[in-house]
Amino acid sequence: MNKIINFGIIGAGRIAKKFAEGISYVKDAKLIAVASRSIDSANAFGDAFGVKYRYDSYEALAKNEEVDVVYIATPNALHKEHTLLCLNHKKAVICEKPFAANMEEVKEMIQAAKDNRVFLMEAMWTRFFPLVKEVKKMVHDGIIGKVKMVKGDFGFKEEKGYDDIRFSKSLAGGAVMDVGIYPISFASMIFGSQPKEIKVMADIGPTGVDELTALIFGYDEDRMALLSCAIMAETPRSVSIIGEKGYIHIPDVWYAAKKAVLKFVGEEEKVINMPMKGNGYNYEIEEVVNCLKAGQLESDIMPLNESLEIQETLDKIRKQMGIL
Repeated sequence: MNKIINFGIIGAGRIAKKFAEGISYVKDAKLIAVASRSIDSANAFGDAFGVKYRYDSYEALAKNEEVDVVYIATPNALHKEHTLLCLNHKKAVICEKPFAANMEEVKEMIQAAKDNRVFLMEAMWTRFFPLVKEVKKMVHDGIIGKVKMVKGDFGFKEEKGYDDIRFSKSLAGGAVMDVGIYPISFASMIFGSQPKEIKVMADIGPTGVDELTALIFGYDEDRMALLSCAIMAETPRSVSIIGEKGYIHIPDVWYAAKKAVLKFVGEEEKVINMPMKGNGYNYEIEEVVNCLKAGQLESDIMPLNESLEIQETLDKIRKQMGIL
């Protein structure tokens, strides 16, 4: 693989702009191509980030021989289509979360990556934060003893209201798919498995998607997770990992995980500070660059089988809500 990894981006919305900014912080990564539904949008994006190639055709970007890896930043329901387009043109892919609209689509994506012998990864950017990686190591090293519970929430009030694509049922919107995926994926990372039992309470809005959802997950050995998400209500956006010896709390984990609090039973709190560099997206981009240079076809931090299992959990939740 070349010393410089050339990135292309499909989609030119808000998340694509954050990803493009993240590339600027990564050594050996360069953004060279963008594709949008309109050439005006692609040109505006290209002007803002100094992108050489601009397209109003996703296939044209996928055919660009200079592009090594493509970031998929289109709506959830289009992830599979655009991922397959790139994989079948032998392009590595990092696809925005959630990986796809359902588990069957994820299976197709993973199979295409295997068939074409190219790299594929879900863009669960919080997994790659230095603090999150350190907390994961602490937990797995048994610092707080056996984990009994994970508590996490992610909610915000979408100011655009129902005009935003997050409220589109046809585009696989809703609170669980948009932001609930974060605490759900975090619980998967900590427990190393999916829940055996899932209980859901959801507020389904007028567009047919969940606007506020509460989840109780049950695992083996009486372990559990209490999770919630919202797209019409502000929440603390934090996570706690509760073990037999104490707990670890990360405030504002999903946007800027810089500090964690470690509390042992009967002792004073200890603060763990680990400042972030860049805008946070640079860490998942660094992982892609390192994987491609090493010839890996998937990431050890966000492996494909776990992404598939998480998608199955999302399907079970949405089935209970009656929106899948």
